[in-house]
Amino acid sequence: MLEIIINKMIDKKSIMLVENGILVEKHEEHHNRQRLEGNIYCGKVQNVLSGMQSAFIDIGDKRNTFIRLKDLLPKENEANNSEEYKLPDCNINDIVKPDMKILVQVKRDGTEKKGARVSTHINLPGRFVVFMPNSNFITVSQKIEDEKEKQRLIEIVKTVLPEKMGAIIRTSSLGIDEKSIKEDLNELIKKWKNIKKQYDEQKLNGPKLIYDNKALIRRTLIDVVDRNLNKVIVNDMRTYKDVSEILKSMNMLDSIALELKENEDLLDMYSLREQLEKLENRKIWLKCGGFITIDRTEALTAIDVNSGKFTGSKNLEHTIFKVNKEATIEIVKQLRLRDIGGIIIIDYIDMHDEDNKNEIIKLITQELKKDRTKSQILGFTRLNLLEMTRKNMCNNDDF
Repeated sequence: MLEIIINKMIDKKSIMLVENGILVEKHEEHHNRQRLEGNIYCGKVQNVLSGMQSAFIDIGDKRNTFIRLKDLLPKENEANNSEEYKLPDCNINDIVKPDMKILVQVKRDGTEKKGARVSTHINLPGRFVVFMPNSNFITVSQKIEDEKEKQRLIEIVKTVLPEKMGAIIRTSSLGIDEKSIKEDLNELIKKWKNIKKQYDEQKLNGPKLIYDNKALIRRTLIDVVDRNLNKVIVNDMRTYKDVSEILKSMNMLDSIALELKENEDLLDMYSLREQLEKLENRKIWLKCGGFITIDRTEALTAIDVNSGKFTGSKNLEHTIFKVNKEATIEIVKQLRLRDIGGIIIIDYIDMHDEDNKNEIIKLITQELKKDRTKSQILGFTRLNLLEMTRKNMCNNDDF
């Protein structure tokens, strides 16, 4: 049974994904540090930095937001997001001027030291499609591998998509009927027209929030609704209304149970409090007697695998392989629970058998399919360290 539990407290809101009573994902919104990711604003250009080919945009937050030149230029294909993408030979001063009105979407929330990052490349995620009104291409999720299915989905989207606008066809669209996909996209197009109308009518007398994305709740619901989500439980009336609105927009309000337990502490369910407390631990014990340690730094996250109390019953290589296999499953679980992103280095117990190393790579690849965000396995280094990268859920641009 898959459930989303949203527990509002005095200072924060916890959004938890629970599978058969086991916590598999946890995200938080602090009331004094509200997430803006996905919100769309009528902003005002404050400063243009020619030397950095960037600008600061006032959206009404405590700090001005930051926009780069490539986030101002039309996005013709996916390469615009690549670090290797070469910008056209133009100057940011030719595109934006101080005090200019601009429609932007928050792509990455700010920190205590930095303001949020924004872009003119608007993304409106739906159940099956992500609508991109300021882009001019259609792309299909890499997880859909069948070429005939890809072409079918592209042709469906083309019949609805307005000229010179783009879309990302999500993994959840696999095998879905034409009517459902068209309804989903039409709903997003309608939403965009309303956003554009509000922006066009907004006078330049200060920044304004045009569209509140309710990013964390919306993304969790959209990503999980087609994974046999059974129930959503909340303890706050406003959150209840937000969830109801999102489920209604996806035509899922009658299919998923929505329960309000107003003012109750939902952490008492399924021993969630105890499960959350364990996330503070650096050391995580494995059932076999081994353990892993997780150390997070600004540059990367280092995960170390140890045999601990496990001595095995056969030869040394078999013992090591068994610990490493169990550790792999736990590592992926912890990556999701702690939402660990960036560069990740895993120091497995040394394996001399290449087949065993390949099995570990296959296993971690398989386990990562359960994850909602993007990751990349780079393989073992010459020092027998496994290199990988993972995007944080809150900064994940992959739909």
